Amino acid sequence: MDIGEIRHIAGQLGINPAGKGKADLIRAIQRAEGIDDCFGLAAVKECDEKSCLWREDCLFESVVEVKTA
Repeated sequence: MDIGEIRHIAGQLGINPAGKGKADLIRAIQRAEGIDDCFGLAAVKECDEKSCLWREDCLFESVVEVKTA
C-alpha cells in the first residue's frame, strides 16, 4: 500500500499524518483500531493476524529490518 493510501486511512481515523513515516503512521492507525502497534518490528517473526490490513507489508518490513541489522 502506498503512503498516500495510508495517509487517507489515517485521516479517516482522525490521525494527523504530518511528519510521520510509513511505519509510524501505520502503528498510529493500529493503535486507533485497538490492535497491537507492531508493524514492521523485527521481533515479529510470525503473525497470527491473518486479516490485518498491514500483514503483507509488515512481514516484508520485518524481514528487511532483520537482514539490514
